[in-house]
Amino acid sequence: MANPFGFLKYKRIDNPYRPVEERINDWEELQTPLSEEARIEQAARCMNCGIPFCHSGVFYGGKRAVAGCPNDNLIPEWNDLVYRGEFKKAFERLARTNPLPEMTGRVCPAPCEKSCTEALNGAGVAIHDNERFIIDTAFDNDWVEATGYPVERTNFKVAIVGSGPAGLSAAWRLNQLGHTVTIFERSDRFGGLLMYGIPNMKLDKDVIERRIEVMKKVGINFVANTEIGIDITAEELYTAFDRVIIASGASVPRDLNIPGRQLQGVRFAVDYLTETTKNVLRHGKDKVNQVLAGKHVVVIGGGDTGNDCIGTAVRQGAARVTQLEITPQLPEHRGDANPWPEYPMVNRLGYGQEEANFVQDTMLTEFSTSTTSFIGAERGQLIAIETVKVGPNFQPIEGTEKTIKADLVLLAMGFTGAEQSLFEQFDVKEILDDYTTDNERVYVAGDAKRGPSLVIWAIREGRLAAERVDTSLRALVAQ
Repeated sequence: MANPFGFLKYKRIDNPYRPVEERINDWEELQTPLSEEARIEQAARCMNCGIPFCHSGVFYGGKRAVAGCPNDNLIPEWNDLVYRGEFKKAFERLARTNPLPEMTGRVCPAPCEKSCTEALNGAGVAIHDNERFIIDTAFDNDWVEATGYPVERTNFKVAIVGSGPAGLSAAWRLNQLGHTVTIFERSDRFGGLLMYGIPNMKLDKDVIERRIEVMKKVGINFVANTEIGIDITAEELYTAFDRVIIASGASVPRDLNIPGRQLQGVRFAVDYLTETTKNVLRHGKDKVNQVLAGKHVVVIGGGDTGNDCIGTAVRQGAARVTQLEITPQLPEHRGDANPWPEYPMVNRLGYGQEEANFVQDTMLTEFSTSTTSFIGAERGQLIAIETVKVGPNFQPIEGTEKTIKADLVLLAMGFTGAEQSLFEQFDVKEILDDYTTDNERVYVAGDAKRGPSLVIWAIREGRLAAERVDTSLRALVAQ
């Protein structure tokens, strides 16, 4: 490294969040990037550790979580290049493994940072923000487009079903390898979960549109408002394309089938976030619409989607937001069973939770709480929910029942998996670890293959699935 003592000289500084009182009045991005000079200092903190745990993803906890980067990003190398001011080389090194760093540089929980050697006794290197700096600098200087062109074109055509992170990643890599790619998306805009599952203040939709535009320039085709089985058949894709990659995501939300589920006002979080983003795209991100003024909102679920719902409801003027989490509150510090370099399972305050705490003086989150029923008025409108505290094994604790006023309940309990009807149309009964299936012309990548996961996993799988498809197509030429 150019400065092996940078971590001793400079303190970690993250991209600061805009003041709460300012940001809750618009849909603009939460963070304000540091200056170029400050970013160089942050890159200097990468400490020549000898064994970088950051860029190698290692499973733990029964393969439920990962330490380090699942995508094997060459983090120490591009940190060093940023420190030296060689930003274009840093971008080229980053782009070798990550086709979509502008997405992960904004929404990834950064397990790489938690397994950073400097995080063993310090704060860790600001890898996440460094990554965003590199790719935004690359777009500002028009370096991205040139990296997407192939050396030469093949005569093979590949269809990709779904334009989320796995689909976009696969398309970019296949195009680099010379194949003609067409992405089919059933929605009106491209990006999948990136477009409609994540609110604008967390991932500005201009960032996604910027990537789509450069993908079009390098020769990738996009077809919107097209659903397989309705607007086009699997058989038609077979006829027109040599290979198909299913990258449709894990789009089936986990439901809560308790009494009153049919009441008006009980909604899936993803539907609520989608509707909100569409309104932002229609009316602009510089102002908010107080559509929830005077309303009591309950968010069921403690993950990132729940936090996004809280921040969204605050911007829409909710009178009160309550978050229910069925699990106990996490500890403030690592336990002995959760050592470095594992991702620290500790209590965190999300941006949405911080905003709710700012605008209301009532308790936001109730832990170890299960919802037992939804209560409605005569005309079928939700007015309240009934809850109970739970103990070990999530068993209800007698005498802890409670009624909470609610005009809107958002179910943010994650997703159960992919829509099986799509696999049935392609006659896919088995999905293998190498992205192939029992249908030799169909491949599967991302959440559609592995289930709900991080954006970085989807990017990795899209890239590797593309390379697997490339190998199979080139084998046809060699025969």
